[in-house]
Amino acid sequence: MLSYKWLLQASLAFTILLFSTGASWYEGSGILDDPWEWGYSTPITQLLNVELNHANDISQFDYFVYAAKFHPFFPVMMFISGIYLFILLGYRLLQKNHKRFSYFVFGIGALLLFLCNIVSNSPSIGANTFFKIMLSGGIGLISFAFIFYFQVFKTKWLKYVS
Repeated sequence: MLSYKWLLQASLAFTILLFSTGASWYEGSGILDDPWEWGYSTPITQLLNVELNHANDISQFDYFVYAAKFHPFFPVMMFISGIYLFILLGYRLLQKNHKRFSYFVFGIGALLLFLCNIVSNSPSIGANTFFKIMLSGGIGLISFAFIFYFQVFKTKWLKYVS
């Protein structure tokens, strides 16, 4: 049965995710008016081997890349709420197995540190912001995973010894 607290958190995280996705998409549509940025902020379109001659050729997903580079507030909100929702779903699915939940959170933290390494050399304001968010989030999640794992282990061990 779903608890009220879990449902409230999931609903709030999903609402923030939807709102920030719409706002990011809107802010990213500014790439249509910025043709000198088409070669640098359209990796999805370039991955699809589409030749950029007109604004209509740009993939909608590239709007998010442009927004993340130049207007990072809503993409960061989208990223944080998405990660939070993912962890919340993982907790719901793995709440009976604390060890696996610790591994799950550790994996997300390690993934954030890996992604942080990818954007570390970018000169844009947005990439620098994402670097800081992913670095602090990765370290925080890995720390949480260790503390949670050993706290549960300690509690189980104390019950066994007593």
